[in-house]
Amino acid sequence: MAMVTTDAAAATAVVEKPPDADKPDYAPHNGTSTADGGAASRVRGGGVVDSVVARWRREDMLDKSPLALHAAAAVFAFVALVLVASNQHGDWMQFDRYQEYKYLLAIAALAFLYSLAQAARHAFRMRGGVDPVSAPSARLLDFVGDQVVAYLLMSALSAAVPITNRMRSAVVNTFTDATAAAISMAFFAFAALALSAVVSGYKLSKQTYI
Repeated sequence: MAMVTTDAAAATAVVEKPPDADKPDYAPHNGTSTADGGAASRVRGGGVVDSVVARWRREDMLDKSPLALHAAAAVFAFVALVLVASNQHGDWMQFDRYQEYKYLLAIAALAFLYSLAQAARHAFRMRGGVDPVSAPSARLLDFVGDQVVAYLLMSALSAAVPITNRMRSAVVNTFTDATAAAISMAFFAFAALALSAVVSGYKLSKQTYI
């Protein structure tokens, strides 16, 4: 009779044992603890969202930068153009007496017209959503055009700087100050176009032809 009672108690203990008492407190499919599985999922989800947002911001900045850089280049080139063209004070203080300044004037005018046209094109694209130039050709135009005009600006600066330094070593007046200011503005236009060429080169490298 005692043996029957013991067997009945053992059977009752087996029935009352919770069905998941022997299960480990981790998910067997990936080894992640159930205690911190939700937190880990939230961290991974947040990291993905942050990376997507950062990518959107980077692409938006790259999309808007050509307009800003070309507009800045147009402004700097225009100021350089005006400073050189108005630098006429009689006798030797006439810009058209020097080939270097006439070359600087011509290149500043070219840089102004090019940068203004590019800024207008990018403004139209951002406003209407359609680029007047097809996408593959547009990026190539930005890359090549920016480099060519930036190179011409640098060549004009290289020609104008030595003669200006020689003049300013002898005399400092309105004429030499104006030429120095024009050279500075032309350099800023060069820097804006050079940076725009870097951006357009990056876009061109990411372009797919499929």
